[in-house]
Amino acid sequence: QLTTLILRPDRPLLPATMAMKYMGAYLMAVIGGNETPSVADVKTILEAGGIEVDEAMLAKVVERMEGKTVHELIAAGHGKFAACG
Repeated sequence: QLTTLILRPDRPLLPATMAMKYMGAYLMAVIGGNETPSVADVKTILEAGGIEVDEAMLAKVVERMEGKTVHELIAAGHGKFAACG
């Protein structure tokens, strides 16, 4: 079982295996021009793909993204990944 956590490794809330579909749909919304997707926006994307939605989990992901930009998070993560080798 993966124990990696999404968005806040110091606060275990979202196992990576569960949250990735929500982050993926969130990123799709951003790529589509919506810089701050709502729960409804992300849910629409997931349901269009026939994906079941856990409303509480999705709400946590969107809440964790409040006040952050995807571009900044990707840049920060890229730097950490590059430091690994």
